[in-house]
Amino acid sequence: MGNDKNEEEGSSSDETTSEWSDEILERARERADDSEQITADAELPPIASTDVNQTASSQETHLTQLKSDLDEDEFDLGLPSPFRSNLRKILEWVAVIGTAFVVAFVIKAFLFQAYYIPSPSMDPSLEVGDRVIVNKLSYKLHDVNRGDTVVFDNPSQSNGEVSDLIKRVVALPGETLQVQDGKVYIDGNLMIEPYLADSETTGDFSTPTGCIGSLETLNVCVVPDDHVFVMGDNRWNSRDSRIFGPVPVESIVGRAFVRVWPLGDFKRL
Repeated sequence: MGNDKNEEEGSSSDETTSEWSDEILERARERADDSEQITADAELPPIASTDVNQTASSQETHLTQLKSDLDEDEFDLGLPSPFRSNLRKILEWVAVIGTAFVVAFVIKAFLFQAYYIPSPSMDPSLEVGDRVIVNKLSYKLHDVNRGDTVVFDNPSQSNGEVSDLIKRVVALPGETLQVQDGKVYIDGNLMIEPYLADSETTGDFSTPTGCIGSLETLNVCVVPDDHVFVMGDNRWNSRDSRIFGPVPVESIVGRAFVRVWPLGDFKRL
């Protein structure tokens, strides 16, 4: 009786275990089927053979066209053409030359100008053929000084004569210049002139037009306001204020401050 009961209990336990195992296997099969279905769904659809052929044909056509463009030198590398390059160089040179002309014009008109010495009137300080640089700003910044070498408009210019003269300032506005025994006196004081040659003297002169006072007095000139009395360093070979009178300050172009030619005789004036 007891054995039968145990056999029944054992049989029941086996059946329960078998059902549990079958259930686990069934769940495992379902999961495996679901995984295969997901994998199958994730796969890309196969490419039709016609699509492959069309793609290959398109690539071949593109390569053929590219090769044709290269053979015909039509490939654009972004480089300027020879015509554009030459045109750009021409425009650059035109700009450079134009700028140089403008700068030269401004310098010559307002700052500095070179002058050629055509006569021996300033010998020995300046000889024929020398070239000097004139500073046109000098007398816009300060007054004219005694002893300055100046370039001014020729007050008695006529046909064939130069338009500008270069002389040395000897007397200033309001001063009385007198020549006595070949020496120059300013307001009664002997003027020291180291720029003259050792044997150089100043000759007598008749009072020129433009001086204040009587024109009948010899060797004397009272310089009016805003004028200066100029003479060449070569006193016996110079046409200067002893002939054409005092020079208006406003007619002075500028001060010659340096001799630049000949190169070996470069010096300040």
